[in-house]
Parts: sequence; structure tokens; C-alpha cells
Amino acid sequence: MKSSVLSTFQYAFGVLIAICTLAPFAWLFISSISYQIDLQEVPMKWIPKRITFERYMDIFTNAHQDIAYAFRISMANSLLVAVSVTMIALLIGGLAAHAFAKYQFRFRRQLIYLFLFTYMIPSVVIVIPLYLLLQKMGMLDSKLTLVILDLTFAIPFVIWIMQSYFKQVSHEFYEAASIDGCSRMQILYLIVVPIVRPGILATMIFVFLLSWDEFFFSLLFTSTLRAKTISVAISEFSGKNAVDFGMVATGGVLASLPPLLIAILFQKFLVQGMTAGGVKE
Repeated sequence: MKSSVLSTFQYAFGVLIAICTLAPFAWLFISSISYQIDLQEVPMKWIPKRITFERYMDIFTNAHQDIAYAFRISMANSLLVAVSVTMIALLIGGLAAHAFAKYQFRFRRQLIYLFLFTYMIPSVVIVIPLYLLLQKMGMLDSKLTLVILDLTFAIPFVIWIMQSYFKQVSHEFYEAASIDGCSRMQILYLIVVPIVRPGILATMIFVFLLSWDEFFFSLLFTSTLRAKTISVAISEFSGKNAVDFGMVATGGVLASLPPLLIAILFQKFLVQGMTAGGVKE
């Protein structure tokens, strides 16, 4: 009896958490298919009287609407920046994490804490000197600048996450591969990477989400559509005297699709990466 009551309570609590988590996303989608006049009704209604998919059609097909055009360009910018940051951070951070996990050298521990320190520095503390430096170098309003800035927090994140996976790979694999004549890079590519692949893919997803959702640097260091990302573009979906809440919601729905699709496609590896990192010694 006690077990049955506990199980019922757990399921009820799980349903409550699911509702609280999914309700904002449900309202986001409802707002995106509702007419502007219906969104301004008081009291608010969850089920709209009329629905329209005109905003979605405008974004993908209307070449003359400024908001739709801005969305398409900023979405492409976000994809380019996020993919670039993810690939570079995994390559550089992964190699560094493997070195920290498997090799002993001078100042190893100090360097690890230095990376942690740089990751913990609030962006607002360094934004003014950073802005002046980039201005003098002529690097404002550039996607390359956003990639470099995002790497400043993506690489330390990869190092701290990936070294825990590399530490769990047994030294016996290294010794056996060395006996077979493999170089260090061959051991890393042929032996270690396949073992820690779930951790690599899980880290890839987290880094992509970090760079995709980045807003602060994108807001301050971009000024035109040449480099603006989707998070900044959505915040500007407003006119001088009014805000198109429906278009903002539509942009939010579409902007959430790439991270959602990546999480669904790599769900298996994400769960494996969060629960196990490799073969323990």
C-alpha cells in the first residue's frame, strides 16, 4: 500500500513538472499561430478562436518583408557561428583535455585552474576594454569576432568536461597500442576517441547550445544583419510604437528547432555521455 501511494505521488509530481516545463513552449507555439488582436485580449485565452500560419509562410517565402528577411539572415549567421565554435572548441579543447588527463607536466594543475578561472569571469566585467580593443582592430560587427569570443568560454568548458571522460580510459589501451606501433595521435584517433565517443557527442551538444543561445556578446558587438545572430534578431522584432508578439513567438519556435533536432538525433549518445565516460581502470 505504501509503495503504491509513493508511486502515485512520484507520477503526479512528474506530470506536474512536465506541465510546468512544457507550458511556456506550448504558449509560444499558440502565440505564433494566433492573430495579433487575439493575443491582446483580456483575459488571456489558451485556445485561440482563429489560427494562422501566415507568419511561418512569410519567414520562408516572403522576400519583401523586413522581419522575415532579418530572421533568415540571422538564422544563417547563428548556424555558422554555432557550428564553427562547436568544431573548433571540440578540436582544441579535446586535445587539451586529453593532455591534462593523461600526461604529467609542469604547472598542469595551475593551468587547469586558470582555465576554470577564465570560464568563471563575468562577461560584463571585461566588455568595455574588449569593445575598445575590437574597435581599434576593426573587428566589430563580424561573425569571426563572435566565433572568437564564444570560444573563450567554449574551450574551457570542453576541457573541464572532456578530461573526466579521458581519465576513465584505461592505460592498458595505451600500452597495447604502443606495443603495436601506434603513435600518440594514432592512439588518440583509433583507440581513445571511439571509447569516449558518447562523451564527445554529449559535449558537442552542450557547446552547440551554449553558442547558439549566446546573447550578450552578439548584442554588444554586432550592429547589422551581416553578423547579428537569431537571439538578437528576435529581440528586435518590434516596431517603433508596437511589438509583433506573434512574430516574436514564431521566431522563438523556429530558433528552438535546431537545438531540439540535435538533442533528438543524439539522444542516445547524450544519455550515455552523461552516465558513463569510458572504461574505468
